[in-house]
Amino acid sequence: MPTYRVALICVLAGLASVPMGCCCHGGRMSAMKRDRALAQRRAWDLYNQNQLANQSAGSTAAERDQLRQQLGAAQQELANLKGERDGLANKYDTLVNSTKNGSPLSEDATNQLSDLASRYPGFDFDPKTGVSKFTSDLLFASGSSDIRPEAQPLLKSFAEIMNTGTSQELNILVVGHTDDRPVAKPTTKQKHTDNWGLSTNRADQVVRSLVADGVKPPRCGAAGYGPHQPLVPNTDEKSRQRNRRVEIFVLAPNASVAGWDSPGQSTN
Repeated sequence: MPTYRVALICVLAGLASVPMGCCCHGGRMSAMKRDRALAQRRAWDLYNQNQLANQSAGSTAAERDQLRQQLGAAQQELANLKGERDGLANKYDTLVNSTKNGSPLSEDATNQLSDLASRYPGFDFDPKTGVSKFTSDLLFASGSSDIRPEAQPLLKSFAEIMNTGTSQELNILVVGHTDDRPVAKPTTKQKHTDNWGLSTNRADQVVRSLVADGVKPPRCGAAGYGPHQPLVPNTDEKSRQRNRRVEIFVLAPNASVAGWDSPGQSTN
């Protein structure tokens, strides 16, 4: 117990123990009683003030602890915001670099697809954009959307590359194209009403093949443009063969739309 509190208690005790029947003059006794009462009141006042002071000190300490907690919470919030800011900055840098590089594929995946293209005539891969092009004659017979058996190993190898490393995070959009000659054979028309249907059905079959080889369906999409996005004018059989194609766009996780190579943009 603090010394000043002990002293106050002793004063109070001493005042309370003064004998009421002291052998003194009557006036003197009255004065002593009065003085004792005043002193006792002052002592109690001091004691009460001390208690209030102690309570105030305790309250101040509690407020200080509360402020410390609030400060700690604010500091944690700032740390969280900094973490979010750094995360957004990293995502922004990734997007910028992806835009600069063109292709979202890793160096390893790019090398594997380039090697695959060197082994399969009719399969072209652009390492700058990450776009793969399969001539329709490589994948399909004329007027058919059934994948040739000899093309299955190529698509299987493509799926394996897309299921390895960071490529597993990328999405795939398969786009079918035809030349300008309309669907004429009755047997073909039964399955594909026109070139729109033929191009879309071929893209669908490529997607189904990739999924069968392990690519997760939510990563895949299919589209068909018929004859309406040719690489070159359909002036002869060689140009038509180039326009009959299936393209695979490899997309970053946040990308949802793929472009196409216009005749002026094509480098093939």
